[in-house]
Amino acid sequence: MTNEWCGWREATERALYGPDSGFYTRPGGPGPAGHFRTSVHVSPLYAGAVATLLCRVDAALGHPDELALVDVGAGRGELLTGVLAALPAEVSARVRPYAVERAARPQGLDPRIDWRGELPAPGSVSGLLFANEWLDNVPVEVVETDDDGVPRRVLVRADGTERLGEPVDGADAEWLRRWWTPPLAPDATGGGSPGLRAEIGRPRDEAWARAVRTLRAGLAVAADYAHERGDRPLFGTLTGFRDGREVRPVPDGSCDITAHVALDACAGPSAERLTQRAALHALGVDGRRPPLTLAATDPSGYVRALGAAGSAAELTDPAGLGGFGWLLEPVGGACAGLLGAGGA
Repeated sequence: MTNEWCGWREATERALYGPDSGFYTRPGGPGPAGHFRTSVHVSPLYAGAVATLLCRVDAALGHPDELALVDVGAGRGELLTGVLAALPAEVSARVRPYAVERAARPQGLDPRIDWRGELPAPGSVSGLLFANEWLDNVPVEVVETDDDGVPRRVLVRADGTERLGEPVDGADAEWLRRWWTPPLAPDATGGGSPGLRAEIGRPRDEAWARAVRTLRAGLAVAADYAHERGDRPLFGTLTGFRDGREVRPVPDGSCDITAHVALDACAGPSAERLTQRAALHALGVDGRRPPLTLAATDPSGYVRALGAAGSAAELTDPAGLGGFGWLLEPVGGACAGLLGAGGA
């Protein structure tokens, strides 16, 4: 890693995706599961819910001969593996699974999975595109207001040392004005508070738009920890993770670097947004405890059901994973409203 000053976007790109020392791309690394737990790692119920959604997409599209399942930010292929195992045989036989991941293909993966470093070509597939905690790892610039309240780019070195750079201008400044509330720019009286921070989500907007364009028809879903325009944090959300613990973000390849996603800025005109709790409930994931009468008639079944209820409760906890945002972007019209009223 170079120790020269640069913006957080460039530094994060090198730290996460550098060919030899990137946190995600380092040969022989454990992958995301070695450092933090996503919904995919909590329980097979999550893959089962995605399988249910894929079946709804399949029905809405009229059961095409080839049904794409595109997993963006596939990690080590855990979600695709789980979904393929959960699908009915008739659907599984028609599914073409794609793993979009910049790390190398792991050994032992289902040979049906098409592992690639980039998205399929625009308009080339029909089906479900699913991006679980991908956008939060799309690198972004970080800005901070100076003593005069002027937003400036935050420059960083590989050891995590920061200093303020040039004022934000152009398209990044416009994104801040439109999407970050409270505003970071000085007000009409020249006010402006020093020390406020924000992440400029424009690269994520562009990345998501490109992902949606992959589909000829179907549904694109992004699931991530997010915030809304009216409730942006005053000091940003940039942070790091290593070995299951939150740590100071240092762009040297030793830790994950992540920030919450402005999903409202990513959303297209036909998009739907809801919480993970609401989405999983609509897909049949329910955290209610099994009836005690089951313990008397089927003790082992009761224990299994109790474990599943615990996992479902964790996935739908509004103070945790259940508070994540889901962004649903239908392409072609047929897949709108699949999570409303129990789906299609």
